[in-house]
Amino acid sequence: MKSERYLYDLLLENAASDMYPLHMPGHKRHGPSMADPFSFDITEVEGFDNLHHPEGILREAEQRAARVFGAEETHFLVNGSTCGLLAAVTACAEGGTLLMGRNAHRCVYHAAVLGRLDTAYLYPDTPEKPLAELGAAGRIRPGDVERALAEHPGVRAVQITSPTYDGLVSDVEAIAQVVHRRGAVLIVDEAHGAHFGFHPAFPQSALRQGADVVIQSVHKTLPSLTSTALLHINGERADRRKIRRMLQVFQTSSPSYVLMASIDQCVRFLLEQGPEAFRRFADRTARFRERTAGLSCLSLPVSDDPAKILIGTGSSGLSGPRICAILREAYHLETEMAAPRYALALMSPGDTQEGFDRLCEALLAMDAELSRRPVSAESLPDPVPAPQAPQALPVWRAFNARSVPVPLEMAGGRICAEFSYLYPPGIPLLLPGERVPDNWADFAGSLRASGCMLQGMEDPEGRMLRVLD
Repeated sequence: MKSERYLYDLLLENAASDMYPLHMPGHKRHGPSMADPFSFDITEVEGFDNLHHPEGILREAEQRAARVFGAEETHFLVNGSTCGLLAAVTACAEGGTLLMGRNAHRCVYHAAVLGRLDTAYLYPDTPEKPLAELGAAGRIRPGDVERALAEHPGVRAVQITSPTYDGLVSDVEAIAQVVHRRGAVLIVDEAHGAHFGFHPAFPQSALRQGADVVIQSVHKTLPSLTSTALLHINGERADRRKIRRMLQVFQTSSPSYVLMASIDQCVRFLLEQGPEAFRRFADRTARFRERTAGLSCLSLPVSDDPAKILIGTGSSGLSGPRICAILREAYHLETEMAAPRYALALMSPGDTQEGFDRLCEALLAMDAELSRRPVSAESLPDPVPAPQAPQALPVWRAFNARSVPVPLEMAGGRICAEFSYLYPPGIPLLLPGERVPDNWADFAGSLRASGCMLQGMEDPEGRMLRVLD
């Protein structure tokens, strides 16, 4: 009889191994000291405030976080950046059109569905050549925002993602000026940039560049427990009352005091240890780049964020998933994400020198082996392009419409009724309301061949797609 397996036991087994995490959460398993969580896990008892009506210790904690991050108003999120984006978008775009980056996380589209919002899309540009060759999405251009706002006068809110999952940062300051001239609100998904602004080696936060609402996942790149995040508000353009009301809709009515304490401990870390920790972090990222500058088969293109280490397949003949598998199996390094032509290692102030050394030595050893004994080239698909399937219906209409499943080979030209994305990063490649490209089946097959599986569809194997009936 097969013995029962429990998640807790597997987690302890992984923690006891020498597998090093090159992925979120940013605490890298040794964050600010906290006791046994069972010993202080409580509910809203006298003296411990209420997240949905903070007047005491939680209000003090949120105000402290606002000061540290540079916001006028900050809210703790225990349902991740997802609930912050849902609240911000539904509150700020209500009654109008949402102009959004087409490379947005799926939760922004969910907000459009829930709010029955009409959407217009901003497509990221093509980044510089080394990054473009990986298939990485680029930045949102201020000029494109200005043109789109002129074409869609009913826009109430503009939402962009900066940095991208790969660390590319848009010119938020210029975009904010364009958006504000049109009387709209700028919402920035800065989930992957909570570490911005704490050292000159890293980009400046959107909070300092004129964004009205900024959402950050402190668990991604700072020492805080998974699913903890912050929603920041500056200025008077965003309706703060509506945002607060929508947070009560999308955030659990039983917020975890363990998670809220984790956010507060992260803020304490930034106040007491931040400058020294970020100095070490910046030094380690710079030294890592120096030591790996001579790679000949693999490539390490640089994005705007030194915390993101993109491991390009280069001339190795390996796919991104294969690189991840080698790092995991041979070197006990677990990466954050695999795309067809690259792997991503996510670093943070929580990374030790040992972690940087192990990744550096592994890449040097892999590269040397590849140089001595070239491998057979795998079947690598073309880089994943910024999806530009034509929009036939608003996403919310197609999401709620009657639909039928059809084989991918028969879906070309039909109107899609479900999401299709790689996870991570959770950015839809195909949306409800978009007309399915004729070559979608071939494209999905090439992703599968490289080891990347499309998710989001009802069919777990990804061979059927729901389209409008």
